Amino acid sequence: MSQTATSVEVSKAFGRFGRQALREPLTITNHGEPSLVLLSHEEFQRLKRRDRQVLMLSDFTEEDRAAVAASRPSREAEAFNDELR
Repeated sequence: MSQTATSVEVSKAFGRFGRQALREPLTITNHGEPSLVLLSHEEFQRLKRRDRQVLMLSDFTEEDRAAVAASRPSREAEAFNDELR
């Protein structure tokens, strides 16, 4: 489960929240809205590595391609349908 704290809480107890963020990312809110995410350097590096992973079609097997072609979005994905408009 994701942790959440206000920017005021974090500024008053950064050390405590920093230690918590080493275990799990922390969403920091400002005026009730998500504003920033505090996370460990290790997690940041992991996410950056994923950004740079480039695959070519030839990297996939015929079985992989068939699985992608046969896949259907989950019900949860319907929440993003408005982004198609």
